[in-house]
Amino acid sequence: MRLETKPLGFVVNFLLGVSWAVTLLGALTSFLTFYHESILYALISACIGAIPGLVAVLLLEHIITNKEKLAELKKQTILLEKLANEKEC
Repeated sequence: MRLETKPLGFVVNFLLGVSWAVTLLGALTSFLTFYHESILYALISACIGAIPGLVAVLLLEHIITNKEKLAELKKQTILLEKLANEKEC
């Protein structure tokens, strides 16, 4: 788990797994639907079928990255305040 808070980290990681499953299922079902017509159509439809799941994965990864950035900025702020207080004394 990359997130500090356990409940939020659990939910986000669970949703990330669900998003990858939706990506795989969308690609697989789209591929198998058009497999009998043409391999080219099947590959194109598999790419299109995977798009909703991939969008969800990107959104969740963006949320995780922003939470990590916020935590790092909070740590840096605390360190900078300590340095500023030491300089004043």
